[in-house]
Amino acid sequence: MHDAAVVVPSADAASTRTGGDRTRAATRPGTTAGPAAAAAAAAGAASTDAGSEGATILSPTTLSLSERRISVIGANGSGKSTLARLLNGLVEPTAGSVRVRADAEAPWLDTVHDGPAVRRLVGFVFTDPGAQLVMPTAAEDVALSLRRTVKGKRERRAAAVETLDRFGLSHLADRSVHTLSGGQRQLLAIASVLATDPAILVADEPTTLLDLRNSRMIGDLLMGLPQQLVVVTHDLGLAARADRTLVVDDARVVFDGDPRDAVDFYTEMSARP
Repeated sequence: MHDAAVVVPSADAASTRTGGDRTRAATRPGTTAGPAAAAAAAAGAASTDAGSEGATILSPTTLSLSERRISVIGANGSGKSTLARLLNGLVEPTAGSVRVRADAEAPWLDTVHDGPAVRRLVGFVFTDPGAQLVMPTAAEDVALSLRRTVKGKRERRAAAVETLDRFGLSHLADRSVHTLSGGQRQLLAIASVLATDPAILVADEPTTLLDLRNSRMIGDLLMGLPQQLVVVTHDLGLAARADRTLVVDDARVVFDGDPRDAVDFYTEMSARP
């Protein structure tokens, strides 16, 4: 079982740069909370470089995320996906730092300076599996994830099929990803990310596009993983199964605590005019 964690320290200003390769969110250094915590700093005011008016994507935020199961809830556009993407470098801080580590004995990794290592440590699952399934067949897609760790083509194919078997997908190894159901595609996307055994998994609304049965299947899978999990979700039942829940609203973390209390807080907040 992995003993990993993630933290978000605070920040002063953030910006999205429309002409660059990455989105960047400004932060200022934060503190870690305990030896097992991985630290991530996120935050501030956001603007674009294209002359449009600025918009806050994530206000000053300081968090230490060491629990095994953490859920993040909030309205569309609240900033929760930005928070999630800071944890593996999909969004970078323009000031301060975002740091992660696998356990208390491991060195800290900075998402800007140690980007490739961070992305090996922190896997990321998108809402739409189509955003990350890029190969023609299921086995080829998993094999693509293994290209750095398993060098031989035959060995890589065998490792890919073994990974698919762990997720009940081995019978679909040679099926086109385009012929899979929504649940199968999301399951394959998760399998491809977990094939390299990251210590932390961040899932950004992984059940939003699924029907009830597949949502429950994916939710059960995620909650049963040995990895530390940070899941952004609109599924309040799934959120309540976590050990800790963050509520994000208008670019701020407005609640941080017990999942059921967080769900109640969010429900009451959403009912306000």
